[in-house]
Amino acid sequence: MTKIFLAALLILSFATFAFALENDTRVFKIDPSIKVEKAHFHNRYGIDLTGDLYMPADFDASKKYAALAVAGPFGAVKEQVSGLYAQEMAKAGFVALAFDPSFTGESGGKVRYVSSPEINTEDFSAAVDFLATRDFIDPEKIGIIGVCGWGGIALNAAAADTRIKATVASTMYDMSRVAANGYFDAANTEEARYEMKKVLNAQRTEDYKKGTYARAGGVVDPLPEDAPEFVKDYYAYYKTPRGYHKRSLNSNEGWNTTASLAMINMPMLAFIGEIRTPVLIVHGEKAHSRYFGEDAFKMLKGDNKELMIIPGASHTDLYDNMEKIPFEKIISFFKANL
Repeated sequence: MTKIFLAALLILSFATFAFALENDTRVFKIDPSIKVEKAHFHNRYGIDLTGDLYMPADFDASKKYAALAVAGPFGAVKEQVSGLYAQEMAKAGFVALAFDPSFTGESGGKVRYVSSPEINTEDFSAAVDFLATRDFIDPEKIGIIGVCGWGGIALNAAAADTRIKATVASTMYDMSRVAANGYFDAANTEEARYEMKKVLNAQRTEDYKKGTYARAGGVVDPLPEDAPEFVKDYYAYYKTPRGYHKRSLNSNEGWNTTASLAMINMPMLAFIGEIRTPVLIVHGEKAHSRYFGEDAFKMLKGDNKELMIIPGASHTDLYDNMEKIPFEKIISFFKANL
């Protein structure tokens, strides 16, 4: 009996190991029953992207699955929030792809740590390209999840890509709005934008002279005593063992200083009122970013759009707080619409 037990335990250990990623650096609690493997694909600009593909525990390659592409927060990597969301979706029976955007993480792009409203929106569509061409995925049942800054990008992608059949934006930012107007639209004047662009374009000249790109810095460290509460929340995630990752921009030196230039000049949500497919926007009641989600929801049309406010939740609660993230609602939303 003891030998049989030990043999069974050995088999289980090998099975669990086979489900693990090589050199696994995910920061969240890993479910060993969920199979995960690397995924490599490219976008229309020829940039090679890398993701982690999460499959249900009972995955059967002969079947057709509904699938999800997951990205965010803005400046994070797939080993952080998007991987957690993808794992939960896989536990619910979906195939889920958490990926690193262009120029970040394990994905390609020669100039590192730069963002683009066009290229980042394209990254979502590239993930759809990849998922739609897998034999075990139903191309008519693909949705996307965008978290934080990638919530706004997800809405932009849904407005452009008719293959996306359902969209969830969780604790969303509109990155083009905050880049152009500042937080709470406090710098929403022509003069303020002009002065900001002068500084950023002067930095472009310096970067070109030096052949390197100055970094804006990630989450402030050390944390000032008078930091706003939401900055303290960011610090508590990105700068502590709770969420720190060596490849995360927010955990380290941040984006290139000039990365926001494109966002300032290209509002992303102009056509989200034309999204015909279902959309769920989820925000925390106490989130500093709540106004982004509420204003985006006002722009959506049709009776298949929903705004869900989570009582007592902050912005970063929807990163990894399993008691606050409404996974049951998100899962039921996708099951009803994919």
